[in-house]
Amino acid sequence: MKDDPQGPRGATTAPRWRIRELERNSLTDRNAFRALNLAWIEQYFAVEPRDRFELDDPEAHILEPGGRIFLAELDADGGVAIVGACALMVGDGAFKLAKMAVDPVARGMGIGRALAEAVIDRARALGATEVELYSNTVLVPAISLYRSLGFVEVPLPHNDFRRANIKMVLPL
Repeated sequence: MKDDPQGPRGATTAPRWRIRELERNSLTDRNAFRALNLAWIEQYFAVEPRDRFELDDPEAHILEPGGRIFLAELDADGGVAIVGACALMVGDGAFKLAKMAVDPVARGMGIGRALAEAVIDRARALGATEVELYSNTVLVPAISLYRSLGFVEVPLPHNDFRRANIKMVLPL
């Protein structure tokens, strides 16, 4: 679990957050993963069949094939709120960073970077030689984050998402 005491600039008491893995069969975790991802997809694009397939049953379609899902928890108002999510998908010899989402209230705290780093670290531990991702260039902050982590653009092959207009790879 990764703690980061950093909060938004100018905050008098910095919120505390941590990264952890999704608990299998946790309805709370599954619902948060789904809701966070549907929110950003619906904001910028249309939800596609592949999204529903992966988000409706992440245990079967992400975890069982060997992937992982990381969640960001933020201490808030005497409780904990799940404010971010990112998946490491494994299949066909590829390791993919996918389904990254951070709630707007938690942006700017470094949570997206921490989630991506958790995925990259786990991929490396599983023996990956690279991590790939598909995105869209309209998501400027996300593309900037990926570049800052060392991802580079590669030719975009045919893929399952109409919204994907860029593929990036991080050699490990």
